[in-house]
Formats: sequence, C-alpha cells, structure tokens
Amino acid sequence: MAHALALAREAERLGEVPVGAVVVRDVAIVGEGFNRTVTDSDPSAHAEVVAIRAAARRQGDWRLTDCTLYVSLEPCAMCAGAIVLARIPRVVFGATDPKAGMAGSLGDLLRDDRLNHRCQVASGVRADESSAMLKAFFRARR
Repeated sequence: MAHALALAREAERLGEVPVGAVVVRDVAIVGEGFNRTVTDSDPSAHAEVVAIRAAARRQGDWRLTDCTLYVSLEPCAMCAGAIVLARIPRVVFGATDPKAGMAGSLGDLLRDDRLNHRCQVASGVRADESSAMLKAFFRARR
C-alpha cells in the first residue's frame, strides 16, 4: 500500500486527484498507475485502469488471476468493472468513497454474486493517510 500512496502523491503533483494503484504478483509489482484523467484527457485513465493495463501488457495476458490490486481509494464502478473483467482475485484499498465506491460503500460490484468473478476485498488499509491526502487536495481546490 505504501507504493500506491507514493503514486497518489505523484498524481497530486501533476494536479490530478491523488489516487494510486499497484498490481502485485507474488511479491513483484507487475503494474502501477495513478490518476491521469486530466493529463491524458482520458476519462478512463483512473489509477486502477492504468495499473491493470500495465500489468496485462507486462504479463502478456488480460487475465490477472494470480495478482492483488492495491489502491489508495475504493474503486468506482468503471474500475470495479475492469477489476472483475481482469479476474483479479484480491483488492486492498485505503479510503472509502461514499459517493462512488463500488466495493461496499455505494454498491459492491466486486462481490456481486450475479457476476462470473468475485474478489476478496480488504478495506481501510492506511485509510487515514489516503483520506487525509484526498481531503487536503479537494480543500485546496475550493
């Protein structure tokens, strides 16, 4: 989770919402990313999607069945969909997102029994640090 938080700080440095994500296989990082929606003019360039794309390229396979995704903020619907489609079995996140979170807050796409893949989810890992970074970012923009 420490690396995901470092990536979130990099996003913030670029003026992006500070969210970072890391895909890990065994003990090796196979993909990483931070929010790049403004930088890339791409609404799909959320940290999780950027990290999943990098991991899939590196692995040479879109199925990331033996990986864990660490992300500083609870995934939104788009990111949760990408996680499910990539078959990532485990997601660990920091801060909850009551307005858009789809891993237990607003909804729970990652563990929906109607889907063909479900994830194990661990929430609240370094949540205080993740939440403080996001609150400071939005406070400064008001």
